[in-house]
Amino acid sequence: MSSTPTESPTTKTVDHAKIEAAARMILEAVGEDPDREGLRETPARMGRMYAEVFAGLREDPSEVLATVFTEDCDEIVLVKDIPFYSMCEHHLLPFFGKAHVAYLPGKRIVGISKLARAVEHFARRPQVQERLTNQIADLICEALDPRGVAVVMEATHTCMTMRGVRKPGSSVVTSAMRGVIRSSVASRTEVMGLIQGRGIH
Repeated sequence: MSSTPTESPTTKTVDHAKIEAAARMILEAVGEDPDREGLRETPARMGRMYAEVFAGLREDPSEVLATVFTEDCDEIVLVKDIPFYSMCEHHLLPFFGKAHVAYLPGKRIVGISKLARAVEHFARRPQVQERLTNQIADLICEALDPRGVAVVMEATHTCMTMRGVRKPGSSVVTSAMRGVIRSSVASRTEVMGLIQGRGIH
């Protein structure tokens, strides 16, 4: 079922000193004084910030959905509108939006909060939205062996809204479908209808 294997976490810890040195160099390179009052603590703040927003690099993805339950369930499970924040790996600028995660269980289910945790885990690393969407879907496939999975993500990318083409209001939508939700038009239509708020008819 899985098409993109999830990576193992790195064993490295965050090198705060290296980040702080780099931050000082960037400030100097753009013509600022890193020792002036307003910027004096900025390198240290950046070290703490990068440790937080890239925490997913140091977590084991197999532990995110490790606790599962045996349950006879043959209906779609959907968690909608999960907020997420990630960092575009091309410019290290944020992209953010909402994720919709659905699966059609096989013999195992997972606590619904864990689906949101899966989104957060992969979002907290340098990313592209296409990879992020697939990694979430593949982790659910690996952990639950469901009959189908759907992940749809909608995001605003500041690398194209605040710089470059500067197109505020634009959004990017990506999807990853697995199993019966990919192969069955009826299942895919049902999932998309639930995501879009049309319900089951």
